[in-house]
Amino acid sequence: MWVKIMACDQTYDGLFFTAVKTTKIYCRPSCKSRKPKKINVEFYDDIQMVESAGYRACKRCQPEVEHSPHTQLIKKVTAYLINEYKQQLTLQDIANHVGISPYHLERLFKQETGETPRTYLEKVRIDKAVYFLKNTSYTNLEICYEAGFQSPSNFYKVFRHLKHCSPSEYRTQDQ
Repeated sequence: MWVKIMACDQTYDGLFFTAVKTTKIYCRPSCKSRKPKKINVEFYDDIQMVESAGYRACKRCQPEVEHSPHTQLIKKVTAYLINEYKQQLTLQDIANHVGISPYHLERLFKQETGETPRTYLEKVRIDKAVYFLKNTSYTNLEICYEAGFQSPSNFYKVFRHLKHCSPSEYRTQDQ
């Protein structure tokens, strides 16, 4: 669980809560607040347990609030990015798809996910590239275009940034 809060992993939100003994505050695992010392953290399975232990909700991540009003919009954007990863998408294209301004979209997306739509799209594309590296004999150039990148240099740059190695090195490490 400690690894999940250090990574601010949203997939575990609602499954457990972290409580800091020194501040008497509890948070979601994905809270962006400064991370406490490990010895000062307790984990709870539900809100009732953590509140009965005397902790109050974090004002930043608001763990007592079930969902953000923007959750559906963000889900629609992420689904669009996952389905259209091969397309040459602009922020305007994505904003048009969900019916809001590009500026508002980028601000909301970053607020909810902690990253920009472009960064999210790059991660989706790299995940597709990793799938192709593991399961096909495609060349790196073929994988670059199959994963939705428009240029090999950008593909190599993003891959190295996210995976800390080149696609060829990744393929040989995996085998």
